[in-house]
Amino acid sequence: MAARGLASAVAPPLLAFFLLLAIWHTVSTVGLVPADMLPSPVRIATVGVAENEALLHHAVPTLLATLLGFSLSVTVAFVTATLLDFSAPLRRAILPLVVVSQTLPMIALAPLVVLWFGFGLLPKVLLVAFVTFFPMVVGFLRGFSSADPEAEHLLKSMGASRVTIFRMIRLPASTVSFFSALRISITYAVVGAIFAEYAGAVAGLGVYMQSAKNVFRTDLVLAAVVVSSLLTLVLYGLAVLLERLFVPWLRIEQGKL
Repeated sequence: MAARGLASAVAPPLLAFFLLLAIWHTVSTVGLVPADMLPSPVRIATVGVAENEALLHHAVPTLLATLLGFSLSVTVAFVTATLLDFSAPLRRAILPLVVVSQTLPMIALAPLVVLWFGFGLLPKVLLVAFVTFFPMVVGFLRGFSSADPEAEHLLKSMGASRVTIFRMIRLPASTVSFFSALRISITYAVVGAIFAEYAGAVAGLGVYMQSAKNVFRTDLVLAAVVVSSLLTLVLYGLAVLLERLFVPWLRIEQGKL
């Protein structure tokens, strides 16, 4: 039953994906769109294999910036959300500023961060953290607020401190929301790193894409896009795996044994 359910879930998107590739290949090869403008999937795969060393060389710093920036984001988001949860006045003062921070255009912020911190790893880490910070804070706060009020009242009646209530009730209640935010944020992380590399960096997939664009190699640009998509899918898969390991009861409640 489990295998049949997995097959029914995986088959439709796979069929749609291969159908899209077939249409794309046909449009490119029959000349409806110039091959230099829209290379076929076969050509992209061929140049990707030929350029595998260069793509791997540039993928490593992108992945490193993504992991470091996302780790920083989760840490700072947890500390911030915890402080806001403990202090209502602080929450009323800080949370609107966190929301307003999302209105800052990344296209303007990225060059400034590069000018301030140089072309190394630090600006990429900071931009990834900035991109993923807001959904992580919201995820933690929603998780804390989803705690059972009756359980909190019971602990209060037994003389438990605010820290004890947070540790025993509110923090465990945040796991579901945390992993939901984790899955959302991780898809932004790679994009944030590549955007920072576009603004200025020594190495990375963004640098590779920009170099390929400057010589009008659309196939190389798309090969780098495929690599960035694979990185995002792998990181998303790891987030899902962590959720299954740490929140196994969620799948039972949803009937996904």
